[in-house]
Amino acid sequence: MTRAELLADDPLWLILIKVVVLLLMGPILTVFMIVWERKLIGRFQQRPGPNRVGPGGYLQSVADAIKLPFKEQIIPEGADRKVYFLAPVIVVIPAMLSFSVMPFGPEVSIFGERTVLQLVDLPVGVLLVLAGAGFGIYGIVLAGWSSGSPYPLLGGLRSAAQMISYEIAMGLSIVGVVLYAQSLSTGDIVAAQETGWFFYLLPFSFLIYMVSMVGETNRAPFDLPEAESELVGGFHTEYSSMKFALFFLAEYVNMVIVSMFATTLFLGGYMAPWPISLIGDNYFNSGWWPVLWFFAKTFAVLFCFIWLRSTLPRFRYDQFMRIGWKVLVPLNLVWIVLIAGLRAIRTDSEVSTGQILTYGGIVILVLIGISFVFDRGRSVEEPDQVTLTGSGYPVPPLDLEVPSAPKRKAVRARGSRRRPARVGAGAEEPNSEKESTDGDV
Repeated sequence: MTRAELLADDPLWLILIKVVVLLLMGPILTVFMIVWERKLIGRFQQRPGPNRVGPGGYLQSVADAIKLPFKEQIIPEGADRKVYFLAPVIVVIPAMLSFSVMPFGPEVSIFGERTVLQLVDLPVGVLLVLAGAGFGIYGIVLAGWSSGSPYPLLGGLRSAAQMISYEIAMGLSIVGVVLYAQSLSTGDIVAAQETGWFFYLLPFSFLIYMVSMVGETNRAPFDLPEAESELVGGFHTEYSSMKFALFFLAEYVNMVIVSMFATTLFLGGYMAPWPISLIGDNYFNSGWWPVLWFFAKTFAVLFCFIWLRSTLPRFRYDQFMRIGWKVLVPLNLVWIVLIAGLRAIRTDSEVSTGQILTYGGIVILVLIGISFVFDRGRSVEEPDQVTLTGSGYPVPPLDLEVPSAPKRKAVRARGSRRRPARVGAGAEEPNSEKESTDGDV
């Protein structure tokens, strides 16, 4: 039986068990990720991190999860209350739905019932994950607008522009995977990687996806919607208590989702890594072992999130958007055309993957060599105008002269000339210099 047939044969009680596990997976992984992130960043920055609550500080996230729902709920006076309450829900629900199409393992037996470690294997599972990420943008924009404050509105607009830009790059990076796997089903994509993982068969797609997923989830160094130095806290500035906790939950759930998605698309999914997969006649690719490999790869990708946050500074907004529209999207389009051409050549003629990679590497090296030759032969012309700073803003002219300030006596003289003459018999002339300058500026 295929994966879809096994899932369709699941009894109701087994479906309910899977649903409960998937619903608990988001909050549990969020609690773990928060304390793990704080610990790792503390090690990166040579400080202890949380070390007060629980043994070694590992219950700090549990304390935060208990504290947030009981904090005072503050609602701005000018907020649209219905949309204000609805926005966090719109952000969380699409993120949680994406767990349903993730293949966590192969066929197993649960209480004597044969099933697959997946809730549903849709023929368009990849599109469901992308749709869930896109639908969450509405909640962020509505959160910023409904708060009735300018800073959350600016943060929401920033976040919408950022997520749409990088979601396009993310979607284009998946096209190569779909062309190789000939399917949009996540289970079929994992099965197509039995002969080779896509992260080295499609290296550019993998790298572009890794950059895009950081921008998609608003994480450092691409956390412009929540830039504290500019926008206080971004779109959730006016949120508190449980509603703020929902935004917090959605951020970390989205991190887990895109990491699981990267594992499914490029890292072989639940398959064991190369040396281990050869041991014991494929023993470690059967039963419950694949669950271990799947989460190990997912945590490796999540570690990259934390690594980037602790080492790289925040980008400027125009730099960030330029990377998305002028670098990632054009490279994706060129890469898709190249992949389609290679697939056509391989279909029409008997050419192996190794030959394609070898010839492609030679072509890339030749192009790099030609670019170096042209760069050396290019003459550098001195600019006729003043050089610009790195940010693109002009510096003051080099021959700038500050005009000298007029003398104080000349200013007083001009003021006395502008002063109207006094009319009347009883008018008297000022008897001191101080009185003559009263009222003049």
